[in-house]
Amino acid sequence: MTAIARLNALPVLALGFRPFFLAAGLTAVLSVAVWLAILSGLWPQPSHLAGTLWHAHEMLFGYLAAVIAGFLLTAVRNWTGMPTASGARLAALVGLWLAGRLAPWLGLPSLLAALIDLAFFPALALALWRPLWSGPNPVNRVFLAVFTGMTLAGAMVHLDALGLLAGGATRGHRLMLDLVVLVMLLVSGRVMPFFVKSVITDARPRVLPVLERLVFGVAVGLLIVDLIQPLGRVAGGLALALGLLQLARLLGWHDRRIWTTPMLTVLYVGLLWLALGLILDGLPAFTGMTPRGALHALTVGAIGVVTLGMMARVAVGHTGRAMQAAPLTLAAFVLINLAAVLRGLVPLLAPAGYQTWLMAGGLCWILAFGLFLWVHAPMLISPRPDGRPG
Repeated sequence: MTAIARLNALPVLALGFRPFFLAAGLTAVLSVAVWLAILSGLWPQPSHLAGTLWHAHEMLFGYLAAVIAGFLLTAVRNWTGMPTASGARLAALVGLWLAGRLAPWLGLPSLLAALIDLAFFPALALALWRPLWSGPNPVNRVFLAVFTGMTLAGAMVHLDALGLLAGGATRGHRLMLDLVVLVMLLVSGRVMPFFVKSVITDARPRVLPVLERLVFGVAVGLLIVDLIQPLGRVAGGLALALGLLQLARLLGWHDRRIWTTPMLTVLYVGLLWLALGLILDGLPAFTGMTPRGALHALTVGAIGVVTLGMMARVAVGHTGRAMQAAPLTLAAFVLINLAAVLRGLVPLLAPAGYQTWLMAGGLCWILAFGLFLWVHAPMLISPRPDGRPG
């Protein structure tokens, strides 16, 4: 067999979620472990994007980029019925993503490290271009605009690191975060009511088209205002409004049986974190709260909980297994929420112990994703037990 044929035959490269969710789990553990070691003086800084800049970038453009790639390479195939990258083409995408993670540590010229990192989202857009553009639902084309925005956000960060755009890193990372929030709102509006109806007998989640359009409009408005004039009253008001709109959506989707179905519970709780995080993000514009003081309610709480829950669900469902959470997966769900409490809420109530909360929250995060890998990595690298492709 040729090298390409061998890659095409590997189960781990059969569908996008397999290598990218494996990569996301590994980078979630390793990048936070390295970050805690850097803070403790036990690990050197990277040569490019040092300090908190590297930490924020790896969470957004490392971990999250892998989750987004794995999810969309899988979901777009289901949404459109058209093939997405697998085998050698998928391996090339994963390799490009990995190169971006390693580049800051290899002593490369900063410009080269930046270009390697920036190449990933255009490559992902190219891989998904045909099904997104030509598929039956034109709304899917919005993801191509999202990939463009994420590339712009990364460019702003790297231009700042190169000394060419003062303040670009802060605004670039915020733009990336706002784009991720937008994607979460769009995708959850599409899949969460479906999940509730498909899992819970006779469930009737309410989806109001007017509310969905309003959520999208306010989310886009917040993204634009954060880019032009962050931390002001307009941005704060939009964040508060978006958080309240998200609560209204969740009330419409609610069914009390969600709380006895762990694979649904974790997603619902993560979306509650999203509402809370947006509200807390908007309050400093009108109160004495520290700006961005509750940032980790959005990142660890909303994004961490939703992505861990979604990866566990997809890994189980798309490998042909029963949609049930293993005991260790349930422990991971508890730990990721504890990490969110320790990083997103406790520092607001007891700021004197910030360093303790940071370390404890980081350890809970590492343990949560360590358990995810322990349970799901064997599924991700093995053929489906039912013999079906994917």
